[in-house]
Amino acid sequence: MTNGSRELRRIGIVGMGYVGLTLAAALARKGYEVHGVDSQSAVLDSLAQGRPHIFEPGVEEVFGEWVGKRIFLYPELPDNGVDAAVICVSTPVEQAGHRPYLDNLAAAAEHIAKRCSPDTLVVVRSTVPVGATRSVVLPRLVEAWGSARLVMAPERTIQGQALRELVELPQVVGGLDEDSLALGVELFGGLAGQVVPVSDLETAELVKLTNNCHTDVIYSFGNEVARLTEQFGLDPLEVIRATNLDYPRPNIAKPGYVGGGCLSKDPYILLSAAADAGYVPPLILAARQVNEDTPVHVAGRVVDLLDEPRGKTLFVLGWAYKGWPPTDDMRGTPIVSMMPVFEAAGVRVIGHDPLVGPEVIRAHGGEPVDLRDGFAAADAVLVITDHPEYRELDVDAVLPGSNIGLVYDSWRVLDGDRVTGHGVRYAGLGYERDAR
Repeated sequence: MTNGSRELRRIGIVGMGYVGLTLAAALARKGYEVHGVDSQSAVLDSLAQGRPHIFEPGVEEVFGEWVGKRIFLYPELPDNGVDAAVICVSTPVEQAGHRPYLDNLAAAAEHIAKRCSPDTLVVVRSTVPVGATRSVVLPRLVEAWGSARLVMAPERTIQGQALRELVELPQVVGGLDEDSLALGVELFGGLAGQVVPVSDLETAELVKLTNNCHTDVIYSFGNEVARLTEQFGLDPLEVIRATNLDYPRPNIAKPGYVGGGCLSKDPYILLSAAADAGYVPPLILAARQVNEDTPVHVAGRVVDLLDEPRGKTLFVLGWAYKGWPPTDDMRGTPIVSMMPVFEAAGVRVIGHDPLVGPEVIRAHGGEPVDLRDGFAAADAVLVITDHPEYRELDVDAVLPGSNIGLVYDSWRVLDGDRVTGHGVRYAGLGYERDAR
């Protein structure tokens, strides 16, 4: 072992979704012995063969090298327990009411209580409401053991850069008591260059929620600017560039879609916890509403700009929730809220994504096609993500001879002058001057 202590050598990770998967890879690279647990046999089978079920740069190489050596995969934690057990299960919000669903968290705590001992350091890595580590996880451990070593250490990475950020970002750790905190600092000190101890479990929980809610608010303001420029007939990118240039105040974000596994749910987790405490944060709620309305608004604008849309074909480029850093993650993807608008208008949707498979595009109501066939078949194009492949798209090669009359370039990654040079309308988020 190259890093970490002898006491915390064997690390169990309960939940091999995105958070658990990337943490397992990062710990294995640091020399830890990792025991990954998941309830889905297909996930375990794929990982056991060194094939991650989620795209993240570098993870496949780590699993290919260390499965069976430092990384072991099971439906349960080992019989002889682990030194530290990290909870990385999903904590989604319910569709109706947006309340957090914490049954997975409770089940993970019960599993650890059954398979481990009071000497095991238990780490909550999942995003949870303020107070959930203490109210959901701790009682299950204490009931089984009488006492517990427990910390909350939130995951704060961005997809596409997780392995680097797990090492470079400060790791925040809040403990149940001084003994727990010391062990948590020791564990994450073996992973990252900087550890930030905080006073308790709840502070660590709120750190993660504050990070993501702040990001959601920042992005929502860029989207609000785009709605204004759309009404005033201005260019949001010009406004934002001039606003930001050498101005010593926080930058305005470029307008765009806000999704993913965190930003689409974490504001609701905080809103729920805050409401239970007697306060509903109006800014966080409004920001989430602006960001959720953005794809619906765009879909409506595309339909309007098509004129007589019924029976027309729309080519959608980008089905994952974002294009940079590239990902295949469909959580919080804008296409989900756009499709009902297109279906109601009678628009046929065909689609392409460099990382999202054809079966996923079909499952979301689209017909998968390659780029050339898509441009040949479409009446309009909607670019949803800023994937590098779309940034490099040669419009001079795909537009001539097509029936395309509209390109709605959400992130403005194409050359608008070249598009309009082919007699095609060009529009984007908050930018419709060529479409008027």
